[in-house]
Amino acid sequence: MPKRELPSLVGEAWLNEPRLQHVLRVLNNGGVTRVAGGAVRNALLGAPVADVDLATTLVPDKVLRLAKAAGFGVHPTGIEHGTVTVTHDGAAFEVTTLRLDIETDGRRAVVAFTEDWAEDAARRDFTINAMYCDALGEIYDFTDGYADILKRKVRFVGRPSQRIEEDYLRILRFFRFQAFYGKGKPDEAGFKACVRLRAGLRTLSAERVRQELLKLLVAPHAVKILKVMAEAGIFKVVLPHTDEWRVLCRLPIDAVVRLFVLAREPATLKERLRLSNADAVRLQSLSSVPEVSPALMETERRRLLYHVGVAVWRDAVHLSWAKSRAKMDDVRWSNLLALPAHWTVPVFPLKGADILSAGFVAGPEVGQVLSALEDWWVSGDFAPTKDDLLARVGRYRE
Repeated sequence: MPKRELPSLVGEAWLNEPRLQHVLRVLNNGGVTRVAGGAVRNALLGAPVADVDLATTLVPDKVLRLAKAAGFGVHPTGIEHGTVTVTHDGAAFEVTTLRLDIETDGRRAVVAFTEDWAEDAARRDFTINAMYCDALGEIYDFTDGYADILKRKVRFVGRPSQRIEEDYLRILRFFRFQAFYGKGKPDEAGFKACVRLRAGLRTLSAERVRQELLKLLVAPHAVKILKVMAEAGIFKVVLPHTDEWRVLCRLPIDAVVRLFVLAREPATLKERLRLSNADAVRLQSLSSVPEVSPALMETERRRLLYHVGVAVWRDAVHLSWAKSRAKMDDVRWSNLLALPAHWTVPVFPLKGADILSAGFVAGPEVGQVLSALEDWWVSGDFAPTKDDLLARVGRYRE
């Protein structure tokens, strides 16, 4: 069968960006440097290109010398594996020397450098991630990745079991890329290997699992793929989970909210996944969000929004709506969600200084009076003015 003709990326705006072209010119001095992996994949899929990574035949020390001589910033971010981050006028590019794996243990690899592009491609995870393009947009494809791009097929390079045993995180990556870019059922050989080797996921660090899981949760077909993983017994190795698939399908694309609904024990997630403090706090707030519904009167809605804040209000509406029997285009729920856009949460007009000015002595009583006045203000649908509140202060004198 004749080899498929490859397209050119010569007209791509991201490839012709001056800073990238300047870096490529410098690093093509004495070696060959090309764009690698995700940028090429996304360009061929018509998806946005964000990060641009480079592969080079130059050894890391030569990359450092050339980059410094050109006035670029250089950071040896992963130099033991051949990676140097080159910065130029605010743009950052990871530059990695072509390599092959000498030894692997399922979590990390010992590598050797090479000048053979086919060898470098052969050690990558999936065919769609194993393509390169030069500064003129010519594509180099050693694993038939372009054919898989056309079929929207996520396929391991070489033997799936070998790729997985080199790094068990590739099981999660297989499903993450399927959820983002795949079409139809997952590749059968890859899927069977993931199922057979799923116990290897237990050897991974919580940090690596977290990073991959949070990316998977925001993929366009995340819920469908998570269900496939659950039914195959893969996801339970990562996390004890619920089967709230209907609710998950109805939630917005939000990794933390989806994780909250998916996890059987949300309270354990901070430790299990080494979550950031911000994500842990949000998960904790999700555990106590009130149930809401369009049956709430307008005054009740405003009162609740005032007490919980805009972010928690939106999470509460999303969760309650997803759990309800209402359709996802129900205008009553849409209006509930849009309340913060139409009603600005007011600020309580009194402060402790106002109570002290009214003759109260500093102490716990000041806070008690403020709290009582705020309750009265809220019960009045936030209508009482500051003067109304001050006129009422005297009622709280012993």
